[in-house]
Amino acid sequence: MSFVPHTPADRQAMLDAVGVRSIEELFEPIDPAVRFPKLNLPPRLSEPEVSREVARLAAKNLNASTATTFLGAGNYNHYVPATVHQILFRGEFYTAYTPYQPEVAQGTLQVIYEFQTMVAALTGMEVANASMYDGATALAEGALLAVSIPRKRTKIVVMGTLHPHYLSVLRTYTHGLAAEVVELPLPTDTLRATPDMLDGHLDETTACVVMQSPNFFGRIEDIAGFAEKAHAVGARLVVSTYPIALGLLKSPGELGADIVTAEGQSLGNAQSFGGPVVGLLACKQELVRQMPGRLVGVTVDSEGKRGFVLALQTREQHIRREKATSNICTNQGLNALAATVYMASLGPSGLRQVALLCYHKAHYLAERIAALDGWSVVGEGPFFNEFAVRAPRDPKEINRALAQEGIIGGYPLGEVDERLSDMMLVATTELNTRESIDGFVAALERLS
Repeated sequence: MSFVPHTPADRQAMLDAVGVRSIEELFEPIDPAVRFPKLNLPPRLSEPEVSREVARLAAKNLNASTATTFLGAGNYNHYVPATVHQILFRGEFYTAYTPYQPEVAQGTLQVIYEFQTMVAALTGMEVANASMYDGATALAEGALLAVSIPRKRTKIVVMGTLHPHYLSVLRTYTHGLAAEVVELPLPTDTLRATPDMLDGHLDETTACVVMQSPNFFGRIEDIAGFAEKAHAVGARLVVSTYPIALGLLKSPGELGADIVTAEGQSLGNAQSFGGPVVGLLACKQELVRQMPGRLVGVTVDSEGKRGFVLALQTREQHIRREKATSNICTNQGLNALAATVYMASLGPSGLRQVALLCYHKAHYLAERIAALDGWSVVGEGPFFNEFAVRAPRDPKEINRALAQEGIIGGYPLGEVDERLSDMMLVATTELNTRESIDGFVAALERLS
């Protein structure tokens, strides 16, 4: 592929479009002191010197590989089996791109097909796709999927316990569209939404109800109850979930969900300071024609041999822009491959074992924290591996002190709602040992 830079005529056309005469005029609003900074670079270094310097800088980071962590809030420190990296870094996969040519991309296409199959089984849905960016965009795409069905329904009702970042992305996605987002309040006392909170908010214009279980605060919500409420007015239920929890809990599909989305980072993808990650999206068969992203199918060639191909991917996603069902089409294939190898390596029993470890360790931690003077567990209903606690002093101050002891604390909930400024969201995974949990509790007691 050749690189074709912009010609002078191209640049001038772009300048004309934004109403300026030159590049210099385009940058005039920027403070002259910082407009064209000069780089004060050190003398050139040898490769070993650069390696040592980068390692020195990296050592300043407090990360989950070298510290004990109790931070979750949507990104979790799970163990990644060696088989994941062994397959992930094979050149055939690591350098692969969009599988438009099935005759040379059978391996990539088969992986995506296996990924879809496992996601569908995990979520209890009939069909799943690939290429969602992350849990937030997958959730937004799932809500728009419900709106895109031609039924003249444009209202999206969102429960207050949805991940706040997901809600922010949903607002962005719906900005400028003929869709109304109704945000229900957060129940700050229980941190758990209930189906009766929908009363008075559902009508014949409601396209879908959006909820999360386990929710942002770790509480397991009544998916079946929400499904009954939504379906009673002809709306669909969109559920955001946590894949690891589905190793233990009933799938959203079994409980009546129409569309299921999730953040797939916990399935064999490292935390990597926040990304890249991969979104999961699955739905009922009746919605497949409006599904965004990629869908790989299996067929046979002229000789009767099995083959994999891209199926039901509408060209409008690439060329019709604002008229498209969705503009998501970039391939998250490498992250999806990691999730595929992870799920295949663990299998149903392995995933259940991981889920059980997460569950029991979180409940052990909750019991220990609840016994501390000045501390309490906040919220009602069952939780999986994450829960909120009320602290006797500012959680941010506590986290700074914990960091000095090599411990990554929980998520300060004042970041999302000032009414929760005295609360911290803590999480455990299978990697938190009893010793690390006891050490965390002891540190909290000292810092109280």
